[in-house]
Amino acid sequence: MRFLFLGDVVGRPGRLAVQDQLPGLRERWKLDCVVINGENAAGGFGITETICDELLEAGADVVTLGNHSWDQREALVFIERQPAMIRPANYPAGTPGRGAAVIEARNGARVLVVNVMGRLYMDALDDPFGAVERELAACPLGEVADAVIVDVHAEATSEKQAMGYFLDGRASLVVGTHTHVPTSDTRILPGGTAYQSDAGMCGDYDSILGMHREEPVRRFLQKTPGARLEPASGTGTLSGVAVDIDDATGLAKAVWAVRVGPNLSEALPTGWEA
Repeated sequence: MRFLFLGDVVGRPGRLAVQDQLPGLRERWKLDCVVINGENAAGGFGITETICDELLEAGADVVTLGNHSWDQREALVFIERQPAMIRPANYPAGTPGRGAAVIEARNGARVLVVNVMGRLYMDALDDPFGAVERELAACPLGEVADAVIVDVHAEATSEKQAMGYFLDGRASLVVGTHTHVPTSDTRILPGGTAYQSDAGMCGDYDSILGMHREEPVRRFLQKTPGARLEPASGTGTLSGVAVDIDDATGLAKAVWAVRVGPNLSEALPTGWEA
């Protein structure tokens, strides 16, 4: 199975990059399944129903969220009628939506997608390790699911790495989101799980984490209240992870960091070109 994960979509540049590039990539690389983190898609803060629909129409099979899940209040409502959008599974009981989804990939495989949020330097949610364990117990790799993808929306690299090793051999891919900066530790762990600490963002990299540079710099210099952070307005770059998943085991055969756009050099999955 050919799988692509795209990191946090930040504002209009990120959305346009997805809309412009993803349909071609699905055809060019013959992708079976695509997951996108969309929690910053609406002006850098949250997601709307219209934007979620746009990401799905562009080629996403599942949209994951994170700490900005509810910045657009409408998400509390429409998440209940949109099974392809999931929020972190370790939100408290009673939170709208769901933390996992099982979808059918284009090759017919059943893919479990799980979204969890870290607790180090983040909002104090329930235990993310326990939340993932429950989802995998209900839909284990090789028994119910043909592939398992886990989006770990977290600040601390150590927490993401711990999740990677905790799930090694039980997930196809464990990938971090939230920090908007792609890491260079793309690899397959000893048990066969593909891993990257952060997928980076889909947005304008001539920025500070996707935002216009001036206000973040001013805040560091002056430490006083100021203008609202606004997404940068340049051309967006897609950033994420591509995985070649073994159909027999559900584990990774190969993994690549992917960058498609003007700001970062492009990496192509070997052998996926037509």
